[in-house]
Amino acid sequence: MNQTTKDAIKTEGLGKRYRSFWALKDCNIDVPKGRVSALVGPNGAGKTTLLKLLVSLSRPSAGSATVLNLAPSQGSTYLSGIGYLAQEIPMYGRLNAEEHIAMGQHMNNDWDSELATKRLNELAIPLNRSVSKLSGGQRAQVALGLALAKKPKLLLLDEPVAALDPLARVDFLKSLAQAVTDAEGELTVVMSSHLLADLERVCDHIIILASGETQLCDDIEQVLKSHKLLVGKRQETTTSNDYAIIQQTETAKETSMLVRLKDSKFHDPHWHIRDVDIEEIVLAYMGQKRDLADTMAAKGGSLR
Repeated sequence: MNQTTKDAIKTEGLGKRYRSFWALKDCNIDVPKGRVSALVGPNGAGKTTLLKLLVSLSRPSAGSATVLNLAPSQGSTYLSGIGYLAQEIPMYGRLNAEEHIAMGQHMNNDWDSELATKRLNELAIPLNRSVSKLSGGQRAQVALGLALAKKPKLLLLDEPVAALDPLARVDFLKSLAQAVTDAEGELTVVMSSHLLADLERVCDHIIILASGETQLCDDIEQVLKSHKLLVGKRQETTTSNDYAIIQQTETAKETSMLVRLKDSKFHDPHWHIRDVDIEEIVLAYMGQKRDLADTMAAKGGSLR
């Protein structure tokens, strides 16, 4: 299938280095058009670095990226298709929502002021109140409304709900889910967050980063099918051609392994096979990378 009809984002060996430190290294991801992708990983995993590279706020040190069939740039053709909401939700505190909408109209050719106004009115957000006097949840909704008024094909969200209370987070995610529905497959979203339960509400695709490297990139449905917990009597040898071990724990009598199966029909009488949720899978990949880093450090080596 032609990449122009399949992928909203494709990276190959993408990396960003600051002096001797790689904030992102050998990043290879494919995000199909129309997906809502969760970008997860621990602090320092490279999530913000990746988003900044995709929105062309930073230049790569290695590899390449293709976004909406274009290489990232500061050109108007490229930027017109992308909405970006940074973690700090940058807006002018003295201006109200109406003034932000008017400013967006002036700066963007394909701007939809009516859409932004309608969305904020439906949420009962005062359009004439300065942004600095709105609640955190209201400011986040204004920022989302402005990002969507640009009518982007790709929306990049960097920890947009991190500072919100639980109710405000739910409201924000409902608004995002509705925007995706209204776009009828024409909007792709990549949203980074530490709050996995929130991401599960709206996401159907996942990217896991750890130590600046891609650990997993796939549809959530497929991830859940291919990852299982194997539990059985303790064994001396647990390696197999049928699966890759993501995380393994041992007791005196029992072995437990979270694995990625090569065949979803895998069966072995030595193992009880159990389903796992997406949070268990994410934590296993993050733990795997941390354990490797600890091992390298103990041997006097390093893991970038």
